[in-house]
Amino acid sequence: MATLAEVLTELEAAGTAQNRKVYPRHGAAEPILGVSYKELTRIGKPLRGEHQLAIELWESGYHDARVLALRIADPGELSVELAQRWLQDVDNYILAEELGRLVSRSPIVRQLSDELRDSGEEWPASVGWFIIACTAEQPELWSPQELSAFVEQIGSQISERPNRVRHEMNGALITIGLRDDSLRQSVLDTARTVCPVEVDHGETGCKTPDVEPYIERTLARRAELAARRAEKARARAAAGEAERDPTRAVAAAHHRRTR
Repeated sequence: MATLAEVLTELEAAGTAQNRKVYPRHGAAEPILGVSYKELTRIGKPLRGEHQLAIELWESGYHDARVLALRIADPGELSVELAQRWLQDVDNYILAEELGRLVSRSPIVRQLSDELRDSGEEWPASVGWFIIACTAEQPELWSPQELSAFVEQIGSQISERPNRVRHEMNGALITIGLRDDSLRQSVLDTARTVCPVEVDHGETGCKTPDVEPYIERTLARRAELAARRAEKARARAAAGEAERDPTRAVAAAHHRRTR
């Protein structure tokens, strides 16, 4: 099991001066080691589930260490108290979304989202709505009636909410629209009223996606992937049939060529 000192040493070695310049543009505050997401993924892979180490990494205060902490923490051990304690230190959207992603995989997902969405503070509300963006397609968490109420709330409030909350509400609208046909039309109607959503991304190239074309592109990709999976399934079935009855398989192949 790795120690805090060992992991911090590895993070420091992986940091670059260029990344230390880039991260502040995204709102990250010092101290920053400048570790790329690729390197954080590499370092974090063998550490997943080391919950106590995650707590120690967070307490170190380094931005990069806190990102890593949220990636390796055990969602099953995440308590409301710990999540709220970490939330007090969140001061940028990177940490807000990483925390929201962790909470989305935890048993406290509903409780935290319900507690945070209507906060008047930017980062707690951002986490609360990002949780919706992560989980809206999970029917065991949210009923269609609840999601419909979220769509109505987004439509009436999004223009008045803090900057990053608007971005996360926009993302929630997209995920709700992808849930099923019964919700999609109300999402699209709302999007045509509120979009484009204005979000200040500072000195970055980040953008807040327009809801309707994003949903259309995602559905098209999903349909393409489904078609590929179906074709592979047919190919596997045909291969299995060939093993069982070679003569029939040859005849079927000839039929396909001559259609």
